[in-house]
Amino acid sequence: MKRLPILIAPVLILVAVLIWWGTGSDSDTGPGPGAGQGAVAVSVDTVTRADLTDRAFFTGSLVAAHRVEVATRVAGRLKRLHVDIGDQVEPGHLLAELDDDEFQQDLEQARAELAVSNANLIEAQAALTSAQRALDRTRDLREQRVASQSELESAETDVEARQAGVTLARSQIAQRQAALRNAQIRLDFTRIQAELDNGEGQWLVADRMVDQGSILQANTPILALVNLQPLRARVFVTERDYARLAPGQSAQLSTVAHPGETFEGEVIRVAPEFREASRQARVEIQVPNLDQRLRPGMFVEARISTRTVEDVTVVPIDAVLERDGQRGVFQVEEADNGPIARFVAVSTGIEEAGKVQITEPEISGRVVTLGQHLLSDGVRLRIADEGEARAEDER
Repeated sequence: MKRLPILIAPVLILVAVLIWWGTGSDSDTGPGPGAGQGAVAVSVDTVTRADLTDRAFFTGSLVAAHRVEVATRVAGRLKRLHVDIGDQVEPGHLLAELDDDEFQQDLEQARAELAVSNANLIEAQAALTSAQRALDRTRDLREQRVASQSELESAETDVEARQAGVTLARSQIAQRQAALRNAQIRLDFTRIQAELDNGEGQWLVADRMVDQGSILQANTPILALVNLQPLRARVFVTERDYARLAPGQSAQLSTVAHPGETFEGEVIRVAPEFREASRQARVEIQVPNLDQRLRPGMFVEARISTRTVEDVTVVPIDAVLERDGQRGVFQVEEADNGPIARFVAVSTGIEEAGKVQITEPEISGRVVTLGQHLLSDGVRLRIADEGEARAEDER
């Protein structure tokens, strides 16, 4: 009997603890939706309306819009290179010279042959004049019946032959003149000049393929010239993105050579076919380069603006989550005992700069942006700052 009071004391303590636990756990709840769960700390943001632009992302390389490979037109030894890599070149600038001794000799020979042909013409014309005089005398003698008919015919035949000789001499002169012009052209080809159009930017020597003193064949490339204004970004797109692109669309480009900067461009060409090997189509973007900070061959990332929607419903992209296979947001609904969460299934559209378009349904008010993973429909909310909500979400 003495042990009974000893047993009663622990039992009473246990009952008191259970009563305290049961009443204390409901201290933060009240009647209405979510009354069985405490308020969850969340961050919220307001549903707004804004303009959004859909952009497609691609990678590619810059190329020069104007690139010229300078090649020899005649064979010979490269006597002198007047420019080198990085040099600025103007239209008509002398770039290189070939050894011209042989071509000078050919030109002198053509001139001599033309002089011979001119002398032959003079001789043929003199012979024709003499034959014409002989024919005139023979005709006079024939009228006097001193010369025979056969002598007259012989004189006439001689005149015709001399006229043919004059015609032949003139043809030879034309032939020698053509040979002289050809020799002059071939000599001029030993002086290789920059045959360029006057563009917006500067022409620069991009590459040197040969060295001074090399023996070159005709049509051997020796230099590459580029104009850096404008440049073109060349990207390749798949079938999925092809239908979204068209000439005239704006583009923004970035490169690792200039981190944090963007360069404006415009789509100017979309290839009408896909390459069989890669199943991709070529797209060209024209990029102004007045300050010449961009260079051909640079790797670029291109963002092409494909379409823009105006005055649409947008929410922060952090507000959208997957719940039971559906995309949706938790809207903040005001109740008698404070704000509660309501899950709304939504359809989304364009995403840009941390915002996403809500196409259906039409929503307004506020949405939960942080802490929504702890929520269910009807749970009471406690609007907290971002730091507090993030701490509770991570917990």
